[in-house]
Amino acid sequence: MNEITTTRHNHMIDPSLTVWGWEIPVYLFLGGMVAGMMLISGYFLFKGRHKEDNCSCYYLPYMSIILLSLGMVALFLDLEHKLYVWRLYTTFQITSAMSWGSWILVLVYPILIVNIMMRPPKIVEEKLPILKEWKNKLLSHPLLIKNIGVLTMFFGAGIGLYTGVLLSSLGARPLWSSSILWLLFLISGLSGAAAFVHVIAKNVYERELLAKADNAFLIVELFVIALFLIGLKTATEVQANAADMLLFGDFASSFWVFVIGFGIIVPLIIQLLAVNHKIHHTPIAPIMVIIGGLILRFIIVAAGQYSHWYALN
Repeated sequence: MNEITTTRHNHMIDPSLTVWGWEIPVYLFLGGMVAGMMLISGYFLFKGRHKEDNCSCYYLPYMSIILLSLGMVALFLDLEHKLYVWRLYTTFQITSAMSWGSWILVLVYPILIVNIMMRPPKIVEEKLPILKEWKNKLLSHPLLIKNIGVLTMFFGAGIGLYTGVLLSSLGARPLWSSSILWLLFLISGLSGAAAFVHVIAKNVYERELLAKADNAFLIVELFVIALFLIGLKTATEVQANAADMLLFGDFASSFWVFVIGFGIIVPLIIQLLAVNHKIHHTPIAPIMVIIGGLILRFIIVAAGQYSHWYALN
């Protein structure tokens, strides 16, 4: 976001001057992955799966912090006025997507730390015995664990929504001017996170569950993409022309091959065969889903920058 106005009273991006490179798609992708991981981890806490020693809810918060921090670094690298980024936290603008996102990203860290404290690293627990006492008290209150799970899901959904709202709030870009772009990014993030956890999960039940869940997410993602394109095609002429860039234009080949084919349809077929025990589970399909999610964001961001109201009229 090379032109972010980081003054006390204005946090909006100047859409007419926005020229984004790799940093923003990577940030949106990592944010979506973290959102999905928090939703999955929070769901497992809510369902009481923390009682299982190998529950993924114990190590997903670590990965979420790492990925979120990497995403924040990518976002920071793209800022034009890096020394003034602190001004985002001197106020809160209720109508600014950037203001909402900035505060959500900060509040997510303590939520993830609370998740980590349910099973802190042994070396830390040995040096700080109070953490062990705190952990035991926490785990002895099932209702509190459920509430932490709900809070984790709430903020995970907030990150997922924000990554889409950030783009759709830029009215000068016809391709991003869609009311369901946030839903597309949220479902894509959930799908990528489910695919990732499906590969690394130590619990057999969770692996099977997330493979089935990812199949559902991929099917929903196809419908959301269709609705996204239909919405643009039935809107203004400029938005219809913007949609044509994905359907028939310069981005069509990448969109159809790498996002729809490579990132959704092929892995969906593989995983449907796997969950029906026709073939063995393989990490190939989840990896394809994750790569497809990253490419989706690169294409949406790049194509959106090429779309313009006066350029397409």
